Amino acid sequence: MSPPVGVLFDVDGTLVDSTYLHAVTWWEGFRAGGHDVPIAQIHRAVGMGSDRLLDHLLGVERDRSRDELVRAVHTERYAPYLSQLRPLPGAADLLRACHERGQRVAIASSATPEELTAMRRALAVDDVIDGATSSDDALRTKPEPDIIEAALRVVGLSVAQAVYVGDSIWDVAACAKLGVPCVALTCGGTSRAELAGAGAVAVYEDPADLLAHLDDSPLTKA
Repeated sequence: MSPPVGVLFDVDGTLVDSTYLHAVTWWEGFRAGGHDVPIAQIHRAVGMGSDRLLDHLLGVERDRSRDELVRAVHTERYAPYLSQLRPLPGAADLLRACHERGQRVAIASSATPEELTAMRRALAVDDVIDGATSSDDALRTKPEPDIIEAALRVVGLSVAQAVYVGDSIWDVAACAKLGVPCVALTCGGTSRAELAGAGAVAVYEDPADLLAHLDDSPLTKA
């Protein structure tokens, strides 16, 4: 087998340090909607789409009358952070290294277009990104694989030609449904044991750690 032709990257918590910002602002949204949800539980659900996150944390039989308020407050409270987002260690260098090896580089994000724009601005590597997705490109959110399928289409790759890099068990689960290998990073706050147990083919600390081991990683080895 040949090395992967392309690498698909999640962004929130994988390339940009935003996971805990989302957890706190979702917590504020839940409080506004009258829901007292422990922030640790919210953190573990970050990576799902907002529809699935609410179902996961509040149950499908809930009173949904305040769901839009919860989402709106999260969006409102998260918005001031968009101009302050910072890349995780080694993020830009990792994307550039993949590009320099001749691989196609895709941003496989289900963030809103506004959030994606802010994260791409923080990364400052648009010159090496071959394609990107946002929430507009998928009907179903993680752990469903729609956004990964969309990213593959954007850069013209098949499942067999790509590897995915993410930071949550929801990333791993979405990849498993397609048969795309998922390399996981712990910088989003999920443990190595949990990511490996979910089925990640390899686990690294952050983009810098993956870059340091790139030659022996699933990103460059068949």
